[in-house]
Amino acid sequence: MGTRAGLPYSAGPDAVAGASQDGQVSTSCSQLHQRSGEPTMHSVNPRARLLRAALLSWMLAAGQAVAAAAPPLPALGADPRQNTVSGLSSGAFMAAQYSVTYSASVAGAGIVAGGPFYCAGLNKLGGADRFMMTASNQCMRPQGAAPSGAAAWKEAQQFASQGLIDPVDNIKRQRLYIFTGASDSVVYPKVVAQTRAFYQHAGVPDSQIRYVDNVNAGHALLTSNPGDEACPVNVSPAAGSTKTNLNNCGFMQSQDILRQLYGNLKPPAARLSGELLDFDQTEFSDGRYTGLSDIGHVYIPADCRKQSCRVHVVFHGCTQEDSRIGNRYYTSTGFNEMADRNRIVVLYPQIRTDPKRNPQGCWDFWGYSSKNPSNPDYYAKNAPQLSAIRAMVERLDSPRP
Repeated sequence: MGTRAGLPYSAGPDAVAGASQDGQVSTSCSQLHQRSGEPTMHSVNPRARLLRAALLSWMLAAGQAVAAAAPPLPALGADPRQNTVSGLSSGAFMAAQYSVTYSASVAGAGIVAGGPFYCAGLNKLGGADRFMMTASNQCMRPQGAAPSGAAAWKEAQQFASQGLIDPVDNIKRQRLYIFTGASDSVVYPKVVAQTRAFYQHAGVPDSQIRYVDNVNAGHALLTSNPGDEACPVNVSPAAGSTKTNLNNCGFMQSQDILRQLYGNLKPPAARLSGELLDFDQTEFSDGRYTGLSDIGHVYIPADCRKQSCRVHVVFHGCTQEDSRIGNRYYTSTGFNEMADRNRIVVLYPQIRTDPKRNPQGCWDFWGYSSKNPSNPDYYAKNAPQLSAIRAMVERLDSPRP
């Protein structure tokens, strides 16, 4: 198993301290406020300040050394015709974006609590911050009607005609798993319903869409793990909490996602045969701001070292990056066990928290990674995050050396 960038493999209270409500994209960071009773910098003596500065410098240097030591993502000769994606919350918005933007190379998508393609751009009213405001309001908790899947389909057609995304005729062959929890108070079910409407307008037959809205679940990826939250819970990681947006609803949702996207699969492995590796994400940024962490993760079944496999990309949700919840999202959600016996490589790209641009570690579905946030390109093939993920998938699809 690969090394981590100085982080523990299990999440504890310290791993999630300072996190806030999932999905909100406000730039306020309550975790930066001073805790009651803590000394200010002015009340600490000079020697203590010097020791603190030296310790901080050492920690930063150690973290950079570990990041630099991460190996590159390997070329595995995976089948480019069977690439799929899935995600929760902001990761679900990202999965929808990726499946549309790169539709020529995506066989299917699993969307758990996410809205339709280009959701944040569907509101044409407002000022320079309209994309951010739409993302945090109409795309999550709309007071009136949810953003229209039909309108999103029209935008996709226009973008395709301009060459910004792949031809939209590709979308109709995709297989979809779309889920909304009946108790989800973070991304309302009526928003997710418009995600299904988008794919229906794109010509995807109902026989290729599994739409689930009858589980009394909160805003979470669902598991059968006894240690996860109760099924209806909606609260995201918060200061002093170990909540992770992984809810025990009595079944492994990852298995349902992969079965829908790939058809009949073998049962999950009781014991993993492969390797969970860290890899260097920095080489995929092309020198641009992407918001990606330095380290990503990939699970490679033993069979995939010698045989051609397929690639499934898993996008975590807001406040679920490994700096907050440890390894929970990429070790306990069931994707690896299902992939192990079915020749599926699982890619777990990671976003970093940025106090100014992205304080809650969300995937970009409103434009924070764009050079011009008032007219962002987060949905297009040349967008920093989408193009970085595409390059990762292309690496896995490349012939072995």
